[in-house]
Formats: sequence, structure tokens, C-alpha cells
Amino acid sequence: MFTIDAHLDLSMNALEWNRDLTRPLKEINAREQGLTDKPDRGNGTVSLPELRKGNVGLVVATQIARYVAPDNPLPGWHSPQQAWAHTQGQLAWYQAMEEQGELKQIRNLQELEAHLAYWNQGEDKSQKAIGFILSLEGADSLVNLDYLEKAYGYGLRALGPGHYGPGRYAFGTDASSPLSQQGKDLLRKMDELGIILDATHLCDLAFWDALDHFQGAVWASHNNCRALVDHNRQFSDDMIKALIARGAVIGGVFDAWMLSPGWIRGKSTPKERNVTLATLLDHMDHICQLAGNADHIGIGSDLDGAFGKEQCPADLDSIADLQKIPTLLQQRGYSPQDIEKVMHGNWLRFLKKAWS
Repeated sequence: MFTIDAHLDLSMNALEWNRDLTRPLKEINAREQGLTDKPDRGNGTVSLPELRKGNVGLVVATQIARYVAPDNPLPGWHSPQQAWAHTQGQLAWYQAMEEQGELKQIRNLQELEAHLAYWNQGEDKSQKAIGFILSLEGADSLVNLDYLEKAYGYGLRALGPGHYGPGRYAFGTDASSPLSQQGKDLLRKMDELGIILDATHLCDLAFWDALDHFQGAVWASHNNCRALVDHNRQFSDDMIKALIARGAVIGGVFDAWMLSPGWIRGKSTPKERNVTLATLLDHMDHICQLAGNADHIGIGSDLDGAFGKEQCPADLDSIADLQKIPTLLQQRGYSPQDIEKVMHGNWLRFLKKAWS
């Protein structure tokens, strides 16, 4: 089934992990044997050939670069200008992939419709360009709001103001603060440009402020449920209900620590904890129960988002295994129409409305 994944850090993997995503996944992982600079070396699950194998014809692909103040222990750049330069390197990789025919940037409704017709024509996807919508995860790299206009000009269409820790525009996971005036100004400019607000990673105070101040389209590209795994990175039921009321779609994220209470990084294993794709569907089911329908769930896997097979569902070897989800949904009693909504329909409906 045609599939949309609403959150993949493709350029981060290409530039920071030094993965040639045009190559077969086995080759990428084999080249990393013996490396220890990253915790997931040799455990990658994403490559462009695997996306095609899994009929993942459209993705939301990120740029990401954090600014850190002197008292911030998180990894990141020491100035917004450095962070901006890093995102521009990531942009250059996407552009190189587009020139090579590996990817195709989607910026508006006309391009979306054309790509869907192109992708769904014929059975063989092995040589097709994968569509991507550009998103910025964390707004730290925007030196000022003029840079948001520059980013919109090169195709940025979604933005999550915060990531981890204290951000220049919004505080994110494991931090807490209301939106600053700078953050409110960012949302107002996003509204003017028609950029989608990604509520993922916003701390609770910033989340509620953002919904109050932003009038445009809101989604959560990769988020699960606090009721099932209690952590501030997850959404509470009240947050999920607020997103449903705004017409949002919430993408289920595959990181095992967000699927298993008490997960210990580097020690817990998916097999030991019995974390499978079915565990992810528990979170989707929970959102459906709150909504009373299946109109607000989708896939936002975050696969290879600084973790690999060591920290994702045990029954997933590569992103192509997203194609196991329709059968699992069917076994839970989801109708064929609702299964299509999960795999692509809800994201498409959202985009068509946002871009109409």
C-alpha cells in the first residue's frame, strides 16, 4: 500500500552519520561495522532503496541544527549562524539528491497531485524519485525572522519551534517555559507564510501557548501517548484532544523508549521488552478512542533518528516493514478505508486542506 512517513531525518543521516542513502541498506550497515562514534552504528533501517521497496513514496524530511547557550549541556552549535550554515549543508544534500533523480521536493498542492500521479503509475517503484516535504525540527537556526522567509523560499513547509531542551524560540522536551515574545512572533510569521506548525517536542507550556497564538494548520509529525508511557516527550490526553479539535494528524513514532515504560537506553532491548509494531498500534488505538474515529493517526516513524534496530520494534528490520502495518490493523478490526487513512489518507487530506 502507498505509504507516507511524516518524519525522517534523512539529511542528518547523510551528513552527520555519513551514510550514502542511495546505497542498499546492507551495504550501509556493513560499512559501519566496528565504528563506535554513534550508538546505532551498523543498525540502520533507512535507505532510499528500502523506502521504494516499502512503497513509501512521500516523506516529510527534516533539517535540524540546535543552538546551545554556554550553560546548555546538550550537543549543538555555539551560534545561530553556525546552526543556519549546518541546515544549509543539509539543504544542499537534498538538492543534490533531487538533481540525481533520487528525491523530488513537494511544495504545494499542484506538485503534490503531480507526484501522486507519478508515483502510483505502474508497479515498479525501484527507479522512482521519492517525494519529500521539507520540515525544520527546532527553530534555533533561524537567525531572525528574515531567515524564515528565506527558508520558505527554498521550500520549507513545516516547522517545529522546539526540540530538546531550551530553544531560542520555544522550549522542548525535558525543559519548561511559556512561549517568549520571539516565539510568538515566529508563529505569527509562520501564519503569514502558511507554514505548518509541528507541535512535536513542544514542552507543555509552549504547546498550549502555540495553539492559542497560531491560527494555521497544525500537525504532530512524530508523537505518542503519555497515558501509555508517562514522559513529557509524549502527549497527554488533553493535548491529543486539543490537536484533534484543530484537525491535526499525529504520526506514530517508532523509538522504543517511547513505547516501553522504564526503558533504559543502552541496556533495554526491544526483544526483552516485547516492543513490536503492535506496541505502536496501541498508541494509535488510544488516539482513535479519544477521537472516536481513525481520522487523526498516521506514521511518523523517526526511524534512524539517532537510533536503529537496537531501539525500534523487534519485528522491523527496515523501513520497508511499514508494509506489515496494514495486516496488523486489519487483525485489530480496522476497515480497509481506515487502514488507507493510517498509511497515507490522513496525511494527504491534511495537506490538501492546508495547501488549498
